[in-house]
Amino acid sequence: METGNNKTIRIVSRESDGSLRIRDYDSFLTVLKNYDQIGIDDCSTDLSLRGFPLLKGLVGPIAEGRKIARYETADVFEVETRQWAGSKSRKRKPAGTAHQTTCHFPVLDAGLPTDPAWIADGLI
Repeated sequence: METGNNKTIRIVSRESDGSLRIRDYDSFLTVLKNYDQIGIDDCSTDLSLRGFPLLKGLVGPIAEGRKIARYETADVFEVETRQWAGSKSRKRKPAGTAHQTTCHFPVLDAGLPTDPAWIADGLI
């Protein structure tokens, strides 16, 4: 099976020492010698990946630029996703620097009534 759009197929797994093992293939024929196809991608948000095979034991296809369709083992996907999520810049303000909003109530801005009858009736 050819990719049809000349994408390189990249398989990313983890070596026993923890390092990443990245292998690139020009054709699915070689990939399918090592992995079983269990379906076809029909819902990728990247339309160029629709029709690519789903491979048993791998997460993907994932677009990696315009020329690469990436597949990852589950452990690589989990670690890479955590790293990606942790590296996103947060646009939060540090604690204690939140913007204070001042609300104005014209009747109260003039001051509270000091009529002793209001105070006695519990209206203030």
